[in-house]
Amino acid sequence: MSELSQHPGRAGAGIVRRDERLKGILCLVAGIALFSLQDLIIKLLSSEYPVHQALAVRAATTAPILLALVAVDGGLRSLASPRAGLLLVRGCVMFAAYLSYYLGLAALPLAYCVSLYFTAPLFITALSTVVLGERVGPRRWAAVAIGFAGVLVMVRPGSEVFDWAALLPVAAACAYAVSTMLARHLGATESAGVMSFYGNAIYLIAGLALAAVFGDGRHAMEVHDSLAFLTRGWVMPTATDLALMIFCGVLAAGGLSFLSQAYRVAPAAVVAPFEYTSLGWGVLWGYLFFSDLPGPWTWVGVSIIVGAGLFVLYRERATGRPTLWRRGGWRRLNRRPER
Repeated sequence: MSELSQHPGRAGAGIVRRDERLKGILCLVAGIALFSLQDLIIKLLSSEYPVHQALAVRAATTAPILLALVAVDGGLRSLASPRAGLLLVRGCVMFAAYLSYYLGLAALPLAYCVSLYFTAPLFITALSTVVLGERVGPRRWAAVAIGFAGVLVMVRPGSEVFDWAALLPVAAACAYAVSTMLARHLGATESAGVMSFYGNAIYLIAGLALAAVFGDGRHAMEVHDSLAFLTRGWVMPTATDLALMIFCGVLAAGGLSFLSQAYRVAPAAVVAPFEYTSLGWGVLWGYLFFSDLPGPWTWVGVSIIVGAGLFVLYRERATGRPTLWRRGGWRRLNRRPER
């Protein structure tokens, strides 16, 4: 799952040279590749370590990097925001998205989990009518309905193959959609660096809070991979595993930079479809490291979800409405780069 720090980008108005479009696409593909590595590492660690340990180490690694970004973009004084309360609320929502997604990763194939998470554009479209009062035409409503039908095809509730963990990446997508609504309000006054810093602070605090509850291992439940990943006690990591946890923080910072640059130099309508390259990485890593290949029902469901998401993006472009979704985060509507 990519870092959902909601960096800004350009909306795509005006003339953009072909080399800028290509640069934006290459930056986005590179950022998605870095985040796919982070997902792979989290899944590899999920069999021996608890999620709160991985999140806490990653957040501690990312904190000084984000602090430096804030210092460059607006200065450290910008952290003393009068909207700190809303920033913290958004951080909690983002943590819920992260936690749900990573718990799902522990039990599900990578490509399967990533595919279900791509229901986020559908949730955003649906929520925009209620929260933001935006008009959504019948074509996009139809795409939303078809996309969620794809979820049912993949999850197949009531069948023998149903795993309740499949609901976790869908819940993560829903939580992320809520965070975009909050970010729209915050984006008018807060920089991307400030929003990222507050969010990362919540990840660290919440990770340590979960460690206080489950860290000693007394409440460990090994009956399901997702529950084990949540309730397992802290483990003294090997040097290699500790390096991998720290590397997740570096990957997150690098991925953020690439995604931010992608949406800064090229229109969102051009680069956003390339978010779906993460599915290819999910299939590749799943096959190479876990011998997982999506079955026929998964491919059908993936095709429906991706098709619906791409259609929503297309209709937003055709109607001239801003693209709310990108896996790297929220793009502010005033089209002014924050750094």
